[in-house]
Order: sequence, then C-alpha cells, then structure tokens
Amino acid sequence: MKYRTLGKTGFKVSEVSLGTWQVGGRWGEPFGDENAETIINGAIDLGVNFIDTADVYGGSRSEAAAARVVKARKEDVRVATKCGRRINPHVAEGYTVEALEGFVDDSLRNMGVETIDLIQLHCPPTEVYYRPEIFALFDRLNQAGKIRNLGVSVEKVEEAIKAIEYPNVTTVQIIFNMFRHRPAELFFSLAEQKNVGVIVRVPLASGLLSGKITHETTFGPEDHRAFNRDGAAFDKGETFSGVDFETGLQAVGEIKALFPADANLAQWALRWVLMFDAVSCVIPGASKPWHVASNVAASDLPALTDAQMAGVKAVYERYIKDPVHYLW
Repeated sequence: MKYRTLGKTGFKVSEVSLGTWQVGGRWGEPFGDENAETIINGAIDLGVNFIDTADVYGGSRSEAAAARVVKARKEDVRVATKCGRRINPHVAEGYTVEALEGFVDDSLRNMGVETIDLIQLHCPPTEVYYRPEIFALFDRLNQAGKIRNLGVSVEKVEEAIKAIEYPNVTTVQIIFNMFRHRPAELFFSLAEQKNVGVIVRVPLASGLLSGKITHETTFGPEDHRAFNRDGAAFDKGETFSGVDFETGLQAVGEIKALFPADANLAQWALRWVLMFDAVSCVIPGASKPWHVASNVAASDLPALTDAQMAGVKAVYERYIKDPVHYLW
C-alpha cells in the first residue's frame, strides 16, 4: 500500500481507502454487522488506514461498525463521517447551526468517541455553500474538541470550488472516474494550491467500470441503480455517474480494449484515478471481503501508459462528455 497526505489534515492515508455506503451488504439489503466488521478488519489488515462513513449509511450502523472495529485495532486508522443528509426534506433551509451541531453530537455518541477525525457536510444544496455561518460552526466545534477537521462532500465542481474558499475546509470528497473528468480541469489545481485533500468517491461509476455489468444484469428494487437513474431519489449523478446505462456499457466495451484481455477493469479504473497527483485517496466500496483485496491491489499496478490515458480520454470525449461534463 502507498500513502498520501490528506491535505491540511496532515493525515497520511492509504491511497486506496474504504468507503462504507454498502459495507454491511449490497445496496438495498439489510445491514449486516458481521459482514461490515469482516470487511473493515480485512481492509485494515491490507494497509487501509482511512475509512469513510456517514450517519445515514445503514441507518447509522455503518458509522458505529467502523468506530467499533477501529477501537479494537492497534493501528492508527482515521475515520471520517458525514452529516446533513438526515435533514428531511433535504433543502437548504434545513441546514441550521442547531441541526448540524445536533448531528455531530449524535455521531460522537454513536461512534463512542470524544473527537471526530473528519466531519464532512454531506452533499448539501448549493445555497448552503454561500452561508458563512454554517462553516463558522465547525470552527467552534473544533475549538470545543468535538472535531479535528471539516470537509465537504459535493455533487458539483462549482460547489467544491466555492467550499475551499473557507479556510477551515480541509478536504473535498468528489466524484471522479473514467466517466467524470471535469474535476481535473480546474478544481484539482485549486485544491493543490490551497493544500486541500481530495477524496475520490464513486470511482467505479456504481459498478459500470467494474466491467462486470451487462445488459442482462438486474438490480434489486431497493438498489439505487434500479430506481435512481433519472434522479428520482437524489442527484442522478450519484448513479452510474449520471451516464446513460446503454451508453455506459458501450463506452466500457471500448475502455476494456485498452487493457490486457485478462485485466481486472475495476483495478485499472482505480489506478487511473491515482494517476492524478491532486488525489489524496480513492474510497471504493465493498459488500464482500474479496472486493477489498481486489481494490487494494490497484495500488500496486504500474502506471497507465500515455496511450492508455489518451485512450480513456478519447472514449470520454466520444461517449460521455456532452451529456455529463457540463452538469457536474
């Protein structure tokens, strides 16, 4: 495993870390604590020392499982969580100082810790980024010892650029993958200038870039890939990175041709993300223990060749850019 600095936090984190949205089971399935603990322990065994969770994952059970495992380990493992998505309806008006402080207190209790390593605003509506009092709250929480660092998880590049105007924003979590190139155009350079850590989420475009999804693949009724393709439940950019399913499969077919016939496309998709120096870490999810081992192996792959990088860009330009690039 290789390690990179997570911006102003100063944390040295595994470049392939762990996202825990579906760590307790596949999307839409009941949360399984035993499975979650097995996956998290397995990740730490392989050198992962940064775990990303949220108070809404598994009805807060993912957050609790991550904290429980880390407490039982000797390794120095950092846990980041998120707050804000419990606001219902999820609108800017619901983002109040009182509500957010309450969520932080809830996470402290749920995780059984005195201080949260990194708390992240969880994809708030764009208007929230224009409210300095929201960001000032986290300075007070830091001074009170409740949090060490503030970050944001964003949907749009514009939100990321606005967020890092606030000096106390130490990290930005953003979607970046072979089907989502825009963050690399301007945001990455601004993040490097401000020493902001970049946490890459949805690196496999909800599984499309695993290369294992086909026209015959079916998804359970509670799986967001079945019901959120048009953004019915939340931002459609979260599901398949906003790419039309059929178009995505066609693009994946061409990307596969850029790599050896027996290549694990998911690993190469993760390695592609790590080609960008601004990236601090990538946080693929896992619903089975072997997923973790496969993801972590991406850290040991050789760099993509210039021809492979150009080939991925050409596929993006041909299939993805027009319908996706300018939206997120």
